[in-house]
Amino acid sequence: MSISKIKVQEFLARLPLFSELDQVELDHIAAATQELHVPKGRTIFNRGEPCSGFHSVVYGQVKLYFTSPGGSEKVVEIISPGHSFGEALMFMEKPYIVSADALADSMLLHVSKDTVFSMLDRDGRFARRMLSGLSRRLHGLICDVEAYSLRSATQRVIGYLLQQEKLNDGDHITLDVPKTVIASRLNLTPEHLSRILHELMQEKVIEVNRRDITILDVNRLRQY
Repeated sequence: MSISKIKVQEFLARLPLFSELDQVELDHIAAATQELHVPKGRTIFNRGEPCSGFHSVVYGQVKLYFTSPGGSEKVVEIISPGHSFGEALMFMEKPYIVSADALADSMLLHVSKDTVFSMLDRDGRFARRMLSGLSRRLHGLICDVEAYSLRSATQRVIGYLLQQEKLNDGDHITLDVPKTVIASRLNLTPEHLSRILHELMQEKVIEVNRRDITILDVNRLRQY
């Protein structure tokens, strides 16, 4: 499935980065935007490859990760629809420091570096929004470091579950990525994640059926 340039403009206009641009500016960006269809499991780019712009996810999911010399994988971030990635390295004009794979059949928009730099030269508002977006990403990474350093493994898992949406007793959560990916994102082994979920089941605060999780006692979860 492909989308027309008009639809590309509509999608770009919904991104915080481009939300205040006028129609002429959106036309300019849409004309230089490449539409990418990436099947599940396909690599979008590898660590060390040159960064020629940034990507935004229309549908699907993308994981950013790196692989240790020993071959283990560490997931840095999971990118969902409506979010973008690659902006910081685009400005640094350095190769990618992570790899990116599609976790599901995905459609991405790739906005070229030359187009972004041209917009920055012409529009101070655009520059401020770009800085704001990069600052939010940095804040998120700092929060991750804080969580890994100060929170227990169980607290990290509960935080992941409770961030999905405002939850009440009896609500259901469907994990939309494999548990191995979630474990890596939370700096855990898959076995440790499974043990924590099993312990929470024994405490009767959740029920787990493969990827489906039922919240039994949200107040007790928040008290961990």
